[in-house]
Formats: sequence, C-alpha cells, structure tokens
Amino acid sequence: MAEYEHVNLHIENRVGWVDFDRPPVNAKHWDMVREIHGAIEQHHDDAGVRVIVLGSALERYFSTGADLAVFAEMSKAQMIDWADMAHALVHTMRQSDKPLLAAIHGVAVGGGLEMTLHCDLRFAATDARLGQPEININYIPPVGATQALARLIGRAGAIRLLYDGEIISAQEAHEIGLVDTLVAPEDLRDTVQAYGEKLAAKPPEALAAIRQTVTLGGSMSFDDGLALERAHVIRLAGTENFREGLTAFVEKRPPVWKG
Repeated sequence: MAEYEHVNLHIENRVGWVDFDRPPVNAKHWDMVREIHGAIEQHHDDAGVRVIVLGSALERYFSTGADLAVFAEMSKAQMIDWADMAHALVHTMRQSDKPLLAAIHGVAVGGGLEMTLHCDLRFAATDARLGQPEININYIPPVGATQALARLIGRAGAIRLLYDGEIISAQEAHEIGLVDTLVAPEDLRDTVQAYGEKLAAKPPEALAAIRQTVTLGGSMSFDDGLALERAHVIRLAGTENFREGLTAFVEKRPPVWKG
C-alpha cells in the first residue's frame, strides 16, 4: 500500500478508509487533492477492498475545502488546472464500481462537502456543520456540487444552499436530504464501518451494476438509462454469482460469492 503525506489509508474487513489528514482543518492544496485521487484509485484497484469510505483523521474538521491561501497565489492558468484536476476526481468517484460512503464529522464545507456528494450515502455526526460558501468569495463550487446538489436535493434546495452560502447544522442537512443518516459523534466511525461490512458481504457484480445504473443512469435520458439497465440485467444473468444466488435460495443456504 502506497504511503501518503496528507491522507491515511487502512483496510478493515474489506472496507477501505481514506482519511483526510492535513492539520489544522484539512484544507486541500495540490498535493492533497492528488493524494486523495490516488488513494481512491488504490482502494478501487485492490481486490481486497469492496467498499470505500471517506473520513477525517482530525477531531473537529472533516474538511474546509480548498486552501484559500493557495488559491490567492494561483494564476488564471493554474485555476484552470485546478478545475480540471477537481473534475478528474469527480469522474473517478462517480464512475467507480465500488460503493462509496462518507463519514462526516465536524466542519465539512466547500470542496470538503462537495466530495461527499459523489458518495452513495452520507453518514453525519450530529455535531457536523455543512455548507457551500463559495459565493462569499465570488466563486462557485468547482468539485461538481452545482450538478450533484440539484440531483440530490432538487433544484430549489441546491439554489438556496449555493445562493445563501451559509453553514447549516447536521439536523437541517438531514431534513433537506443532504445527508442520509445522523449518528452520535462517538458512534460515527463504528456505524459506517458496520454498514460498509454489510455491503462488502453482498455480491460485488450486483453492487457495481446498481451503482452504475443509478449514478450514471441518473444523468441520462430515461430511455438511455433503461438501455444501461438492460445491458447490466443481461450481463448479470450470465454470471456464476447469479446462478449461485438462485441455487442458494432454492437450497435455503447462504450464497458463497466469487470475485
């Protein structure tokens, strides 16, 4: 496993964690974004990892997003490179065939929150604070939030969050559908780990098909999404794991998945 300066990786029972670790607030600069991208790809390519989780090694911060001190020194050309780097990360996350979960605690704003929008489910500690404050520096979210938010919480909710630029509580985030599950801070990591292990026990081919049809299909027309679903239905029907699932059901025993 590669070593990173600003990201901690560990694997527990087929759940691979990517913990941000750049004190004091997990503000992202060039190297950190590259490391996050590399860490996600590393877990994705590891056959021993079935589920990927984004978390934080810091006590009070998930991530405050981009390091604005670094932003202030960027040229226009560098800002273009930054946007391209951010969007490459978005594509990697959304096209992954492994479930992605987010374990959010403390402050998660800007690009820090944006990364979680490309996860399948967001678990948040009850003390978490979330928001997209980019408008306050005459900027917009560069890590896909303008597209992901509208798909997640609807156009009106996305516009309100982006227009206001305010930081909201975990409870309010849950009420508008920005996070899926609220957890006591002391239970957050154990809860996400347990859910990750539950997913890791599922057949990986079906997990990948569900993720791709919902995530990628959700950006297509209905008919194109149906065509993608059909392709996966046909492919899965020819797999050994599908036959194993049917046989195990008939024989009333737990299935033994391969792959």
